[in-house]
This record gives sequence, structure tokens and C-alpha cells, in this order.
Amino acid sequence: MSKDKNNKSSAFLKKTSSLWTDFKAFITRGNILDLAVGVIIGGAFNAIVTAFTKILMSICTWGVPGGINGLVTVLPAANASQSGSEFAGQFFNVSDVNSKVIEYASKQGITIDVSSDTFLQWKDTLLKNYTLHGNTYTYNSSNIIDWGTFINAVITFLIIAITLFVIIKVANSITKKRQAIQKELEEKAHQAYLKQHPEEAEKERLAALEKDKPAPVSDDVRLLGEIKAELEKLNSKKASE
Repeated sequence: MSKDKNNKSSAFLKKTSSLWTDFKAFITRGNILDLAVGVIIGGAFNAIVTAFTKILMSICTWGVPGGINGLVTVLPAANASQSGSEFAGQFFNVSDVNSKVIEYASKQGITIDVSSDTFLQWKDTLLKNYTLHGNTYTYNSSNIIDWGTFINAVITFLIIAITLFVIIKVANSITKKRQAIQKELEEKAHQAYLKQHPEEAEKERLAALEKDKPAPVSDDVRLLGEIKAELEKLNSKKASE
């Protein structure tokens, strides 16, 4: 029993060691490390692009109330659950918040004003059912078209696409120059080698001459050429007569 237990323990340790070795080889491969670096750099680059896009859109939508976040279209309510009638309607402006809070409280049979002790509680209860888009509060159950988010996504995509295009072009150009330099160095090294080994240079010269020789013409091709030449002579003779 003790021997079997030792054998099982040894087999388990070997299997564990083999798995750990495979995992270590996998995690330390160049591709995995490159991927990890790419993910980190990509995340940082995405943050830069997002910040730049926000700045750009803030400038472009300077005159829009609430900026890019205010570029929304509230679709008409298709049913009572989208109308927000039990609260303060589908949407209202930030400047109308206080009046909407008073209106909401009055629907519950409570009369308050801005100076009331419970005003802030009523305000918090009301605004929990709305989302602020720029300067407009929109009822949470309403359907909206968020143009600002769409435009922001398009611009972000274009910036990333252009940046990647430029990076790839530069990388390809550098790679081509590097390959050209490497080829030139290899050619110089080869020429230096041939100078030191004249017999190898002669072999290459003869091989090049052999390569440049025209392919041998078969008998059939030569015969067809002769027939063509004879036909051309006959045709020219008939034409002269």
C-alpha cells in the first residue's frame, strides 16, 4: 500500500511539474508579452483619445446648451409608462426643477415651496426618476436618441483609425528601409567574400552566364519556324507577281 501511494504521489508531482513548465513557457513567450504591452498601451491611448475627443466636442458644441451631452432627441411617449405623467412629464429644463418639484408634490396632495423643510426630499425623489442630458432632465422610461454619444463614438473611431494608419505607414517604411540596409550589407559582405575566394566568384560568373543563355529550341519549334519563313517567302513572291 505504501509503495502504491508513493507511486501515485510521484506521478502527481510529475504531472504538476509538467503543467507548471508548460504554463511558464506559455506565459513567457514573446507573443504573450507583446500582447500584454499592447493592451496596456492601448488602454492608455484610448484614455488620451477620449479626453481629446471631449475637448474637441466641447469646442464644436460651444453654443449647444449642455454641450455634447445635450444633443438628444426625446421620442414621443408610446404609452402611459413612458410619459412620466405621474411625476413631471417626459422631460423638463434644469431651470424648471423647482417648479416641477412643487408640481409633483401637489399631485400627491402636498403643498410645499422652496423654503419647505421637505422640499429637498421631494426633489431627490423626483430626480431619481430622471437622467440629466446637458440642461434637460429626461424621464428614465422614455426612449431617446443620444446623438452626442453617437457623434463622440464616430469621432473617436476616426481618430483611432487615422492614428493606426499613420503608425502602420511609418512602421512599414522603417521596415523597408531596414530591409534595404540589411540587403546592402549582405551584398557588401558577399562581394568581400568573393574577393577573398576567386574560385567562388568564377563559379558564380559561370552560373550567371548559364542562366542567361537562351533556352534550347526543340526540333518541332525549329521546323515550325522554317515552315513559317517559307510561307512568308511564297506570299511575298505571289504579291510581287
